[in-house]
Amino acid sequence: MQRQGSIGGSAAYRIRVAGGVLLAAHLAFVAWYALRPLDVPWVMPTNLHPLAGIRADLALGWPQAARRIGTGLGLLAPLGVLLPLVHGRSVVSPLASLVRTVLAGALLSLVIELLQTGVPGQVVDVDSLLLNTAGVGLAHALVVPAVRTRLRRRADLRLLRAPRQEEPAQGRTPTIPRVGIAP
Repeated sequence: MQRQGSIGGSAAYRIRVAGGVLLAAHLAFVAWYALRPLDVPWVMPTNLHPLAGIRADLALGWPQAARRIGTGLGLLAPLGVLLPLVHGRSVVSPLASLVRTVLAGALLSLVIELLQTGVPGQVVDVDSLLLNTAGVGLAHALVVPAVRTRLRRRADLRLLRAPRQEEPAQGRTPTIPRVGIAP
């Protein structure tokens, strides 16, 4: 049975499975990248002041700041596309989808930051949490609504082009004989 608002049949299943495989691969990469121990001679202190790290990056100059901010935005950005892909619905509220995806990205980023407390050379930074969450939201807002609109249009065109088939006759409607009522 097809779910309400989803892409048709086996194609939807294949898309969801492919999205799940890509999501697992991306999460494995993120875990390796963010939770590997670093061999560094010294470590920056923990940053718990929002936007302080971004200001410090901007003070280093534009090329260095663009690289660091871009890394923060790009690390979890694919989740903005992969999470709705795994969900597999083409008809859904754009705002609800955005909120759901951004919250999932924020929670995953928070889990990563908390796990980094036990990894040598990794430091908790609230700015990376903000940048990761913003990256998820930007990727979702830029890609998902356009793709969903295109999928809905393709499905509508496919329905218009399909020849109408009348349902086969099922025979006569059975009648129930009247039964008298007892006095």
